Amino acid sequence: MSDKTILIIGTYDTKDDELLYMAERIITMGGGVMTMDISVLGDPTQACDISKHDVAAAANSSIQAAIDSGDENTAMQIMARGASTIAAQLQSGGKFDGVVILGGTMGTDVALDVCQALPMGVPKYVVSTVSFSPIIPAERLSADIQMILWAGGLYGLNSICKAALSQAAGAVLGAARAVEPPAMDKPIVGMTSLGSSCLRYMKFLKPALEDRGFEVAIFHATGMGGMAFESLAAQGKFCCVMDFALPELGNLLAGSVINGGTDRMLNAGRAGTPQIVAPGCLDLIDFAGWQDIPERYQDRPFHEHNRLIKSSALNNDERRETAQAVAERMSQSSAPNHFIMPLQGIEEWDKEGDVAYDPEGLSAFTDEVRKVMKGSIAYTEIDAHINDQAFADTALEIFDAWCADGTVVK
Repeated sequence: MSDKTILIIGTYDTKDDELLYMAERIITMGGGVMTMDISVLGDPTQACDISKHDVAAAANSSIQAAIDSGDENTAMQIMARGASTIAAQLQSGGKFDGVVILGGTMGTDVALDVCQALPMGVPKYVVSTVSFSPIIPAERLSADIQMILWAGGLYGLNSICKAALSQAAGAVLGAARAVEPPAMDKPIVGMTSLGSSCLRYMKFLKPALEDRGFEVAIFHATGMGGMAFESLAAQGKFCCVMDFALPELGNLLAGSVINGGTDRMLNAGRAGTPQIVAPGCLDLIDFAGWQDIPERYQDRPFHEHNRLIKSSALNNDERRETAQAVAERMSQSSAPNHFIMPLQGIEEWDKEGDVAYDPEGLSAFTDEVRKVMKGSIAYTEIDAHINDQAFADTALEIFDAWCADGTVVK
């Protein structure tokens, strides 16, 4: 008897040997397999547990319709919808414990949709000829996806590609055996931050919230962290969010790839989750170390934080623009929300004598905040820095009041 079952997905008409090799490796290690065919034109050498016809039908279509479309992109999007639907249904029914998906660009396109359809904690491995490629936009990556480059495996088995395929087989089975899925036995507060040298409020807030019987999940607001935060917020996994680090939104407006996606700051409100918001690090703009600086930002100095990130400050107009964007997104919330404005600075280097100290810029931002935080948005100013105990105390006062009146449910 196998202890864990792995769902193997791929185009069995063209990659039959490779997919069967991974299945054999998993079975040899004591795992079980379930197979799903996402081919369109051809057929596998042996029947799969979930046929291509099953997959197309789950997308309210058919293989013939995919063929008749005359377009490979249209056809594979049909298969992506069907594969995602079936995978989500099977997983919710406990039919498999992890998934591994094999492909070139076509299979990878499908794989990204399937992985996003599965909850966090389900091991997701994609073996792809384009793993880590810049053609894969960050917003299509699920929060806990794993990718392995399918080197030398474009057509047929060989010793080089077997090394990648066998690693993937072992990795997904090992992950399925080792994973401790989120227990969800306590209400979770979702919080955004950066490193504690820049933003320190979590040091005060995490133990205080845990003492109140809540779990705290803190997300690194450097692009992928924000996307993971938004993904879980969209699923309604949080009882409340403390969204206190917003550089991903400023980066999005600036055209930086270091952003949390176009839905940043929207999903908690859409899910009816109350949110407390503050403008941590919304004075800085970050670009990838390899990214060309857009022309509109080339008139200012940039600090290279390391070889991955370089940063500079937003000017007064850009700060006003970010204030408007924050308010616009908060105003769409279907749940209570509250904005806290710390008047003495919004990140550690925004202090007198430090490199990001810009009282004129902070004043421009604050003035705009006062204009736009209105209507359904509750607003509080504090004469403190975001890293002061007073900021954490203010956030806790709002949180405690929401617990008392039932806005936050424990």
